[in-house]
Amino acid sequence: MSGHSKWATIKHKKGAADAKRGQMFTKLIKEISIAARMGGGDLEGNPRLRTAVIKARGANMPKDNIDRAIKKGTGELEGVNYEELSYEARLGEAAILIEVLTDNRNRAAADVRNILTRAGAELAKSGSVSRLLTRKGIITLDGEKYTEDAVMEAALEGGAEDVAEGDGVIEVTTAPEDFEAVINALTGKNFETMSAEISMVPEVPVTLDTASTGKVLRLIDKLEENDDVQNVYSNIDVPEGFEGED
Repeated sequence: MSGHSKWATIKHKKGAADAKRGQMFTKLIKEISIAARMGGGDLEGNPRLRTAVIKARGANMPKDNIDRAIKKGTGELEGVNYEELSYEARLGEAAILIEVLTDNRNRAAADVRNILTRAGAELAKSGSVSRLLTRKGIITLDGEKYTEDAVMEAALEGGAEDVAEGDGVIEVTTAPEDFEAVINALTGKNFETMSAEISMVPEVPVTLDTASTGKVLRLIDKLEENDDVQNVYSNIDVPEGFEGED
């Protein structure tokens, strides 16, 4: 499975993400708004917006929230103009890609650098991390609710590349261009997703010892707690059964 995205889903299943639901919705609203601002509010004519809306629906965001976010992006409602930035970092053998949506570039840069420094990480040369990752569609489902075989049958019909199960989570991987077709194939068979997004996954995952894995995941959590940080991706593979710290 795809490392950090799997860990995020495991935390969600355990209820650890419940307190962060409001913050997650805020990030999704920003993503929808900027997509609508850049490409218009028509889902059919704006693939980026369509993908952002699918991600929001996968996170069970109410339709009214999605509609308001689109209108803020198109200017029908008052909104904020966001700037897209990215940072690349390393913590030991772990490579980390940080995507930012912010209305204050200087604040975002200072915050990201401070979080990295406190964790013992450092900024990396531009391109040195992104080249280790590839864009994929990642869809997760509850492995306690559905069987891997049932999900696999529907997902492969939709054009999925792979289906894997671990730690009670079923993860479906797709090519970016097949992401929407696979989502439709799953929902058409009445499967409910836990999450659905276009993500960045490692070409060659790096497996660390338990202490180092925990250190990297704590850094990722700290980055994701920042309001300006939109997405965090890493090349680490979270081992089967990894529990982290309470």
